[in-house]
Amino acid sequence: MATVTSAVPEPEAAERLRRYYARRHVYGRIGVYGAAIFAALACAGPFVWSTITGTKLNADLYDAQNNPFFYNQPPTLDHVAYLFTSTAFPTFAWNTLWVGLVVVVITLVLGVPAAYSIARLNRPWSGPMGIAIFFVYLVPPSLLFLSLSRIVVWLGLQDSTWSLVVIYPTITVPVSTWLLIGFLKALPRDIEEQAMVDGYSRMGAFLRTVVPLLFPGIVAVVVFAFTLTASEFIYALSFVSPTSEKVVSTGIPTELIRGDVFFWQSLQASNVLIAVPIAFVFNLFLARFISGFTMGAVKG
Repeated sequence: MATVTSAVPEPEAAERLRRYYARRHVYGRIGVYGAAIFAALACAGPFVWSTITGTKLNADLYDAQNNPFFYNQPPTLDHVAYLFTSTAFPTFAWNTLWVGLVVVVITLVLGVPAAYSIARLNRPWSGPMGIAIFFVYLVPPSLLFLSLSRIVVWLGLQDSTWSLVVIYPTITVPVSTWLLIGFLKALPRDIEEQAMVDGYSRMGAFLRTVVPLLFPGIVAVVVFAFTLTASEFIYALSFVSPTSEKVVSTGIPTELIRGDVFFWQSLQASNVLIAVPIAFVFNLFLARFISGFTMGAVKG
C-alpha cells in the first residue's frame, strides 16, 4: 500500500524558505531605495553644483587646481547680492512672473472649453480639429515670426512685455488643448451624464463633476505654460529691447554676459533663484493634485 507523503514541508525547510523570502524582500527594498536615492541625487546635482558655484570666490572658481564641487575657500554671497544691487534681476523676475500667470490664465480660458468641445460634443469635425490644433504647435517659431511681428506692430506693443502675453498663447494653447483632450477622453461620460440627469445643466455638470477630475490635466497645463513662458528666448529677445521690459530668459544673459566677460557665479545664482521657487510651487501643486484626485475617486 502506497504511503501518502505530506505536502507540508519540514520545519527546517519552512524556516529556510522563510529566510530566503525575507532576504529577497530586504534586498528588493534596498535596491528600490538605492535607485530612488541615485535618481534624487542625479536630479538635484545641477542645483547643488549651481549653488556651490554661485557662492564661490573668484580665486576659488578660477583656480584650475581646486575641486569645482567643493568649497576650497570660504563661500561668499557677494555674487548673489550683485544680482539685486547691480542688475535689474528683480525687474526681470517680476516681469517673468506676471507674464507667466497671465499666459496661464489665457491658456486655461481658451484651452479647457476647446478641449471639452472636441472630446465630448461628438461632432464630425472633432477628430480633424484636434489634430489640426496639435499641428499648429509643431510649426517652427521661425515661420510664424514675421506674421506675429506684424500683429505686434499693429497692436502697438513693440518693446513691451505685453507683446509676449499676446504671442505666447499661440504656443501654449494648442498643445495644452491636446493634453486636455487626452485627459477628458480618459474620464467616463457617465459621471456628467448622471449629473445632468439629476438636474444640472451641461455647464453645471462640467464644473461640478468634470473639473475636479480634470485637475491633474489642469496642473500639467499650468506647469507647461508657465515653464515655457519662463524659458522661451527667441520671441522675448526679438520683441522686447528695453531693460525694464525684459524677462529672465533674455535679461539675465544680456546683463551678465558682456562681450567676452561672463559673470559666472551670478549666472549660476540666478539659475537657482529662478528654478528652485518654480520647483517648490510645482511640488505644492503636486501634493494638492494627489490628495484631491484620490478624494474625488473615493467620494464620487
